[in-house]
Amino acid sequence: MRIIFTEDYDGMSREAAKIVAGQLYLKPASVLGLATGSTPVGLYDMLIKVHETIGLDFSSVTTFNLDEYVGMNPENPESYHYFMQEHLFSRVNLDPSRCFVPDGMAEDLSAEGRRYDERIRRAGGIDLQVLGIGQNAHIGFNEPDIQFEAMTHKVRLDDETIRANARFFEREEDVPRYAISLGIRNIMLARRVVLLANGPKKAEAVRKAVCGSVTPEAPASILQLHRDVTVIVDRDAAACLPEAWKQNHVYTF
Repeated sequence: MRIIFTEDYDGMSREAAKIVAGQLYLKPASVLGLATGSTPVGLYDMLIKVHETIGLDFSSVTTFNLDEYVGMNPENPESYHYFMQEHLFSRVNLDPSRCFVPDGMAEDLSAEGRRYDERIRRAGGIDLQVLGIGQNAHIGFNEPDIQFEAMTHKVRLDDETIRANARFFEREEDVPRYAISLGIRNIMLARRVVLLANGPKKAEAVRKAVCGSVTPEAPASILQLHRDVTVIVDRDAAACLPEAWKQNHVYTF
């Protein structure tokens, strides 16, 4: 596990953009796993700038998003379909037929999960998976005590996750209680993983993820067992990491 320590959110986003852009330059037909929420917005903004200024090419890229709310129409501004259109898909030269988000409107969510897994398999697997992390150390919508062997599946959101996501809705009651999400096994099968975290509210989750015990109670901790993980954190998100541990593991930019 490689840790990149940055001063602030912009620095975190810049380092992540370097990694994603480098992946596309080395393999133009890459399969990217993408995240939503506020954390990766700066990354997407910087990738758009690289696309506009020096022509970073997305035309052969395939994307798979981590998750979607159950029962959320793709045209709803709070849906992750809509989020990705606004923050990336419509602003670079991605082929819409190669951009996939789980169908939260599917009548049979188990079948939708199997269909999504098969689509990833047919695409050759995920080359680079971008992750955020929840305050309870979830990745995707894999909440604490989730099964590590799970593939794409329906999940019930924890109360802490609902409260955290309420800022995107008019009222907390409007936050969906269920989502469909890539499972931990999907994430671990990605060839490379980049996890992003910023702000003091993520500091304890980062500690659990990178130097705590590997346990389903902190889903992100499983990444300690992945062969190629880069964690990019700003100063606030790294606040709970032991100083002695940081000296041996952190690359400062």
